[in-house]
Amino acid sequence: MAIRSRNKVSVSFNMSSMTDIVFLLLIFFIIVSTMVSPNGLKVLLPKSSSKTTGKQTISVTITEDLQYAIGNDYVPFEQLEGELQRRLAGQEKPGVILRSDETVDVKYVVRVMEIANRNKYEMVLATRAN
Repeated sequence: MAIRSRNKVSVSFNMSSMTDIVFLLLIFFIIVSTMVSPNGLKVLLPKSSSKTTGKQTISVTITEDLQYAIGNDYVPFEQLEGELQRRLAGQEKPGVILRSDETVDVKYVVRVMEIANRNKYEMVLATRAN
């Protein structure tokens, strides 16, 4: 007499939990990618192999026609220091990313660096990867 079990074990794999995880990761990366946005104008940056770390709070751009911008707002050089002081007021360790077109003379970059030095701002010069 052969005894058989009435309950059969199913060997199929349920993919619903795996698809939930994939969709959660997809949503996570979509949200994070919208938070990372370069705030500045399009300029051709000089090349460099070094990388910097640290949080910079504001971006100053010098375009190839020697116009200065804070974020996306153009500012005359004479008003640049006052505008930086206004925007960075109250921050503990203010940082500035300096984005300069590679055709801009160094003297114009140094003028902005002097403003940062006078006001004790941390300055990072943005470059593009090799």
